[in-house]
Amino acid sequence: MESENFTPPSRPASPIVSFMPPKPIVIVGLVGCGKTSIGKRLARRFDLPFCDSDHEVEAAAGCAMSDIDSLFGEGAMQAGEYKVLSRLIGQQVQVVATGCMSFSYDKTRALIKEHAISVWLKADLPTLLMRVTGRKGRPLLEVGREEEILTEMMNEQYPLFEAADVCVQTYDEPANITVDRVIIAMSGFIKQQYPDYHVLKSV
Repeated sequence: MESENFTPPSRPASPIVSFMPPKPIVIVGLVGCGKTSIGKRLARRFDLPFCDSDHEVEAAAGCAMSDIDSLFGEGAMQAGEYKVLSRLIGQQVQVVATGCMSFSYDKTRALIKEHAISVWLKADLPTLLMRVTGRKGRPLLEVGREEEILTEMMNEQYPLFEAADVCVQTYDEPANITVDRVIIAMSGFIKQQYPDYHVLKSV
C-alpha cells in the first residue's frame, strides 16, 4: 500500500500514440477508483461508446444492485453481472466500467480476460477514502466504517486485480491526467500483444 505522503508523478507529455483498441476496454477497480469518470473520458478520446455495467444490471433486474440478491436469491447479482458483461463485450468495441466486485468473480474475470482488454485503476487507501467517505450511494460501504471495509476489500481483491492486462495507479489529480497515463499504458500493451492495431487511430 502506498504511503500517504507519496507525491503523484508530474503530468506525462500528451500521449502521441496511434492505435485502435482491438477489443472492448473493461475498466476494473475498487469503489472510488474512478472507473466511471475515467471510462467516460477514455471513450471520448477513442470516439467509442461508453457503458456502466452497474446501470445495465439494475435496468435488467428492475431494482437497485443492493436489492438483487434479496429479491431474486443469493448469487443473482453475480449471475446478472456475468450475463450483462457477456452481452456488452460481445456487442462492439466500447469502454465498459464494471462494478467493484465484478473482477473478483472467477467466471466473470475469465470472461473479461478472454474477450476484452482489462484496465485496473489502482488506488491507495488514502485516495479511496478521500473520494468515498461520507458519500451516499455506495451500498458496499457503511458510513463510519469506510476505512475498515476498504482495507478488507483491498486485501482480498488487489491480488485478483493483478490479473488485469493493464494497471494504472490513480492519484488525487485531474481525471484527464489519469486518462493520459491509461492511454500510454494501453499503447505499450497493444503494441506488444496486438501490433497490427498500433497504427490505426490517433488519440
